[in-house]
Amino acid sequence: MDYLLPILAYIIGSIPFGLVVGKWGYGIDIREHGSGNLGGTNSFRTLGVKAGILVTLGDILKGTFAASLAVLFHSGLHPLFVGLFAVIGHTYPLFAKFKGGKAVATSAGVLLFYEPLLFLTLLACFFICLYITKYVSLSSMIAGIIAFIYTLFTGELILIIIVGFLASFVIYRHRANLGRIRQGTEPKVTFFSKKK
Repeated sequence: MDYLLPILAYIIGSIPFGLVVGKWGYGIDIREHGSGNLGGTNSFRTLGVKAGILVTLGDILKGTFAASLAVLFHSGLHPLFVGLFAVIGHTYPLFAKFKGGKAVATSAGVLLFYEPLLFLTLLACFFICLYITKYVSLSSMIAGIIAFIYTLFTGELILIIIVGFLASFVIYRHRANLGRIRQGTEPKVTFFSKKK
């Protein structure tokens, strides 16, 4: 059974909630709008707050559920290892021509299952950074770096390795955003702005 869990986790991760919510709920393919990304950020910008929340929660929980498979099936595989395949599925989804999100929400979902305190810490760090910088992409990358630093104090090798990989992967997936930030063309969130 162990060899099937990574495959199942990949399939779970491949569920494109951004595409499902956009097409079924709004008749919109979000890949044709905004950044073209299937993740929560583009869902917020393209479909609105309610849809953005639904997509983000779906992307988080598929990571949580995938990581839990190792426990549910009493597998010898580590939950973080199984959850990693959900992140790969989210980023390169089987059901959306292998073009998915940027690995942030599903990675967070894996950590929610395995290390809830780390998840809550990163959630707080993300929103603090978002309030200060107004950049979702930069806040995501900073949260990833903080996650890796956090793991160094746990002494848990598998956690350090997996989180190190996930943080690096998140930064890699945001490399175009880094370029736009340097150029001053990266979109900023507006919901922290004061209304005149």
